[in-house]
Parts: sequence; C-alpha cells; structure tokens
Amino acid sequence: MRKRFYACFLSACMLGAVYQLPAQDDNSYKTPPKEIEELVLAKPTPGVSLDSKANWMILMERSSFPGVDELAEPELRIAGLRIDPNNFGPSRGSHITGLQIKNIQTKELSAIKDLPKNLRAGILQWSPDETQFAFTNTEADRIDLYRVNIAEKKAYKVNTTPLNAVLGNFGIFSWLDNHTILYRGVVNGLQQLPPKPLAPKGPNIQESKGKQGASRTYEDLIRTAYDETLFEFYATSQLIKNDFTKETKIGIPAIYSRISASPDKNYLLVSKINKPFSYLVPANGFPTTIEVLTVNGESKKVLATNPSSEGNPIGFDDVPAYARNYSWREDEPATLTYIQALDKGLGRTKAPYRDALYAVSLEGNATPKELFKTTMRLRNIEWGNNQLALVYEGMTATRRTRINTFNPSTGALDSLFERSTNDAYSDIGRPVTVKNSFGKDVLFTSAGNTQLLLTSQGSSPEGDMPFIQSYSIKERKGKILWRCQAPFYETIEDVIDPEKLIFVTVRQSQTEVPNYYIRDLRKKSLAGTPITNFTNPYALLEGVKKQKISYKRADGIDLTADLYLPKNYDAAKEGPLPVIIWAYPREYKSAADAAQVRGSKYMFTRINYGSPIFWVTQGYAVMDNAEMPIVGEGSQEPNDNFIPQLYLNAHAAIQAVAKMGVGDSDRVAVGGHSYGAFMTANLLAHTKLFKAGIARSGAYNRTLTPFGFQAEERTYWQAPDVYYKMSPFSYADSIKTPLLMIHGEADDNPGTFPIQSERLFNAVKGHGGTVRLVYLPFEAHGYAGKENILHMLWEQNNWLEKYVKNAKGTINSEPQGKKAF
Repeated sequence: MRKRFYACFLSACMLGAVYQLPAQDDNSYKTPPKEIEELVLAKPTPGVSLDSKANWMILMERSSFPGVDELAEPELRIAGLRIDPNNFGPSRGSHITGLQIKNIQTKELSAIKDLPKNLRAGILQWSPDETQFAFTNTEADRIDLYRVNIAEKKAYKVNTTPLNAVLGNFGIFSWLDNHTILYRGVVNGLQQLPPKPLAPKGPNIQESKGKQGASRTYEDLIRTAYDETLFEFYATSQLIKNDFTKETKIGIPAIYSRISASPDKNYLLVSKINKPFSYLVPANGFPTTIEVLTVNGESKKVLATNPSSEGNPIGFDDVPAYARNYSWREDEPATLTYIQALDKGLGRTKAPYRDALYAVSLEGNATPKELFKTTMRLRNIEWGNNQLALVYEGMTATRRTRINTFNPSTGALDSLFERSTNDAYSDIGRPVTVKNSFGKDVLFTSAGNTQLLLTSQGSSPEGDMPFIQSYSIKERKGKILWRCQAPFYETIEDVIDPEKLIFVTVRQSQTEVPNYYIRDLRKKSLAGTPITNFTNPYALLEGVKKQKISYKRADGIDLTADLYLPKNYDAAKEGPLPVIIWAYPREYKSAADAAQVRGSKYMFTRINYGSPIFWVTQGYAVMDNAEMPIVGEGSQEPNDNFIPQLYLNAHAAIQAVAKMGVGDSDRVAVGGHSYGAFMTANLLAHTKLFKAGIARSGAYNRTLTPFGFQAEERTYWQAPDVYYKMSPFSYADSIKTPLLMIHGEADDNPGTFPIQSERLFNAVKGHGGTVRLVYLPFEAHGYAGKENILHMLWEQNNWLEKYVKNAKGTINSEPQGKKAF
C-alpha cells in the first residue's frame, strides 16, 4: 500500500505543473495557441565551426527540447554541481544530434561515416593541423571520445576508459599534438559506489570560530558526510594520454579541476581539489593544489596549496590574498605566470598598486620575477612576442577599464586606451590573433610591432555597426578598414588572413536569415561571398514589422526598445493594440552611458522559448529589450533610487507606444525573467501602470541575499534601507495588479531559490491580491523540458488574454506606494 501511494504521488508531481491551485483546477500539461507552438518548436539553423583557413565547415544540428521524463532521470545535486550518477557527466545540457562536413571551396556537403548511432555530441575541438576534429559523445551509462578524419569523412572512437566530465565538459579533453589527446577518465565503476548509510553517524554541524566568512547564496551545496563521499567518488579522475593506439595513465588519480599543457607540450599545469570540502561554497571554491607535472606524469613542481574560498572577501573588486591565476605564457615554450594582490585583495582600500604579475621558473627554487604592476585589478593578458603584449586592467566600482602595452624585454608598461565599461561607443575592440609556432593564439602585429588589427561590435548612436580597424600604438588612434552597412547587421566571426585582410562574417537583416560570408578587402565588391544558405525557420514571423524606437524618460535620459507589430497591422483602421513590455534592469554610473543605443535594428528576428515576441502573432504590440537603466552618479549608487527610476523607465515606454498610436496605455503587461521578474514585481507593487505582470524565476526578498546581489555590492547590514525598499516582498500588500509567477522547482541560480516565489505568492494571496504560482517540475533557472515550456507559454497566453487584451477600465499612470520613494 505504501509503495502504491508513493507511485501515485510521484506520478502526480510529474504531471502537475501548477503549484497550490484550487482542487477543481485541471493540473495536466497544456499547449499554447498553434502559432506559438509552431514557433517555439521550429528547427533552428545549424551551428557552424570553421577551420582557421575557412577551407572546411562543420555543420551541427542541435537537440530539440527533451521531454520531462528525461529531466526526471536521477540527478545528484552536490558541491554546486548537477551530476548524472549513471555516466559521470553533467545531468543537464544540450547536445549536437547531427554532424556534416562542408568543403567551402567546392560547396560539397558530406555525411560522416561511423558516427555514434544516437549522437549526443559535446564541444568540438580541431586538431592543431586542422585535419581532424574531436568531440565527446554522451551515452546513458558513459561518455566517450571520438575523432573525425576530415579527408576520410569518418569517425573513430578514441577511448577505452569512459571519460569523467563531472566537473564540466569544458576542458575534459585537449589535443597535445596531431596524434595525441589528453583526457580525464573515470577511476571507479558504479559497482564501487559507496552505499548510503541507513542512518547518519551523527548530526550535521557547521561552526565559525570568529573569523569572517561571508559568502553569496549558492544552491546544491554539500550538506552531509555522504555528500562528501559522493563528490569524492564521482569527481576523482585519472589523466590519460591516448595516441590512437593505446591509453597511457598520467600521474595518479585525483580530483582534477583544471589541466593545461605548456605551449611546448612538455608539461601539464594541473589544479587538484583537496579536502576538507566546504559546506558553504561550491566545488570551484574548495581547497586546491596547483602543480606542474611532466607530460609523463612525474611531479615537476608544486606551485601552491590554497585554502577554501570561504574566508575570501566578497566585494566585486576583491580577490584572494594568495597568488592566483596561474597560467602559461603563450609566446614562450614553458614559462608560468601568476597574479599577486598588492592590496591584500581588498578592492575598497587605498593602494598605489592593486596587482603584480610574476613569472616563475620551473627549475629550482629561484625567487619569482616581477614583470609589472597595475593600478587597477589585472583582468587579462594577450601575449604577442618578446616585445609586445596587451595588459587589461579594470575596477568594477568605478566602471573603468584600461588597455596597456607591455614590453616583456624591457619591462615597460604604458597605457594605450582607457574608457568606462558602460561606454560602448568608445570601445576600440579586441585584437586579432594568429597561431604561433606552438599553435597558440598570439597578437597579430605589423609595421614592427607598432600596428594592431582590432575588431569591434561598433556601438554607435545608429546602433551596433561592427567594424575592423588598424590601430597605431604610437599614435593611439585607429583607421577603420571595413564596417557593416545598413540595412545589414554583419559581425566579424574570424580573420582568416590578417595580412591580406580576408575574414569571415555573419550577415543578416530584418528579412534575411544570418548566413556566413567570406570578405576579401583586396576586392572592390561590396558584397562578400556566401558560404552558407540557411533559410528562415520562422515563416510565421514573415511580415511582422520590427523597429528600434527611441524615446526619453522624464529626466531626459534617452531610451530605446525593439518594437514588434503584427503582420498587416493598420493602426488607423484597427486602433491601438494591447502591449507587452519585456525588460531587464541594468546599472550605470553615468546618465550619458545609460542613454547609449544598444543592439541593432537590422538584426533578424530569432526567437527562443523565453521570448515575448510570440505574442505579436496573437495581436499584441511587443516591446522587447525595453531599456530600464538605473543610474547612480558621483557618490550615489544606482540602487539608492531604484524604484523611482523603474517608474520613469516604464512610464516612458508606455507613453512612447501610446503617442505612436499603436499601443493602448490602458492595456499593458510587463514581464521579465530573473532580475526582470524582480523588476516586474516591483513595478506592480509601486505603480498602477499595468493590467498584469509575468515574473519568471525571480528573487523578491533581498534579505535572503544579504551579502549582495546583481550589481549591489553593499551587504544588508551596510544598506538595510536599500534592501528593504528594493524588495517587492516588503510591499506585497500593495500588489493588486494580477501577477503570474513561474519558477523552475529545481532552480540552480544563486539567489533565485524557489522559496522566493513561494513566499511572495503567500504574501500577495494573504493580502487579497490576484496571483498565480506555477512550479515547473525538474526545471532549473533556465527551462528545458518540452512539456514545461509549452505549458509555460500556455499560462502566459491565458494570463495576457484574460487580464490584458480583454481587460476593461482605465489605469492610473501615477506611482503608488510613495513610502518606497
């Protein structure tokens, strides 16, 4: 009887997507209108991977939405990870389900022989000479490694030992040379899995002995001694070298979180996770040993043994006080560098220098050599040669970033360019790289190391117009060599030959699907040569009118939004439409930066499961990417005036479409996901601008994220008034506008625990508000299951039809709840 009850209960949980509904409600899965269903299930265009010379192209078909039954498969949630206990890999993620090879010169498209029968491929990697590529393939009980010979169009299985991807697919394997691949292998089979004790040996205890240990809110942490046992069992791996004839074990089994071969391939830089495992931070914060091994597995040098990150400072500009970011210099055979904080890792303290970069010798115990110091946090280094590297530094608090030139031979560090991280208009771009003799990407330079080649997204008052430019280091100015032209949006994907200025782009327009082109600037033709011919997967959106509209909020800040209007819509005949505003707030330290135009009006409309654009097929005017800047200039932080600025943004958006005659200001819905959901609940709590709101996977009580959230660095105890006023939970008694809340019941995002939605639902319900809470079974922060996604869209459509399109009466455009202003 007990077993029967459990089976019925489990079945009900899997079938019932709606949480806390009246008993008479039908809890079975529903589907949205056929236009929405057809769009969300449309097969997307293939993914593409090109070799560096654009001779060969791999076309990758992506997996469709899995069924809820697949999401319901066993899953371990420990150490901040989600593990498939049957195959030593991640339990969630999309896969490649089809692979083809295209000869770009002849345009011949070829199938690949001997691929796995049920292909579920992971990340692809080209061999150094690009005559092969390798990929992982996930089976129900193991992960395998395959390589494909381009000339033969044939796949070969590489491994005997199953691969271990518990700590993620990224870095699970790498090419050492054209005939050798290094990977992490499973050590223990499932038959050796330690059994779970029927009863614990004692209580679970955590203790603090007076040392500060603030941490963010994380999901899926280790909670019990058995969790520790499981993590160690599943995460332990063996490094294996495979020359396509045999497997050779490298070193001893350990919990390898990172493996990086030196440029000359003679050494391996490894990071190994140690005990004790933390109960407060995920696996990437566990104690770690950083060591150099020879390529045969002997220990060459132990570089550091670092503690858990539990006690590290948590400010946005804070870093550990110990050495961090060990990495190889890409322009030398086997030179290691690391970063050392010079301000004890505390970004808010005054210090002439923040960081220093050191080089460490692999031989003996020589003192590490200081290469340079930075006045801001050292973010990245682009190595070039023995006379030039680019050094990136910046500070989150001031929103400043700087690019320096560094001469490794002389030690000279000189500022090249500086800007605000919010000022996209002045971004000069990223440097073009080429392969050096070690096969590593290094800076492309010309004119005796005095010229760089840069590609940029080309932000401007006209929107993003990507470009490529030559940049004079001496004169500190660039010359644009090519820029995309209206009415197209064309991005630079890869530079094939920087000397001859041949590069690959992806071009699209409002009516043209994104396709790949080769451009040769030596030719005068304005049009590039197309190398793909993808067609529109969203035929139902043909004829929909898209425009990027501009408008001002009451304090003068310029705003934009992407406005979509139904096919054949005539405002003069049909009148204004019901409106959906979808947004995500962002913080700025400058009103001028906040007013910059983002995105491009020439982009082709692509749609994903979370998009509001579906409703343009249902007779709505849709405002997507409606700008919601929150500005705090000078000594003020943006969140000091969060609520008033939300009102200004929302009011301006509504008035913009109303003045155009296309939007009915009395029939407007607002919605968003994550921080957009937080925005939605706040707008409903503090204004009467809307007929309804849709809030997906949000956080609504900021006291539950007390050590900071989003761009808020201050803790609850430092700014309690800000936390209180920004929490819509504090004003749940004022939420009378109908609110639809949707949440993945297995949300894994820090801060947006499902209890956030449960508590707000109960608070609004308890004060007589109109509210509905839908928990999607087995879903994380982003949703994946076909049934869940279709049901989510059905819920949203019903809510909009009932409370917005067919609503009666006018709304008050004035803010409410002035106690929060």
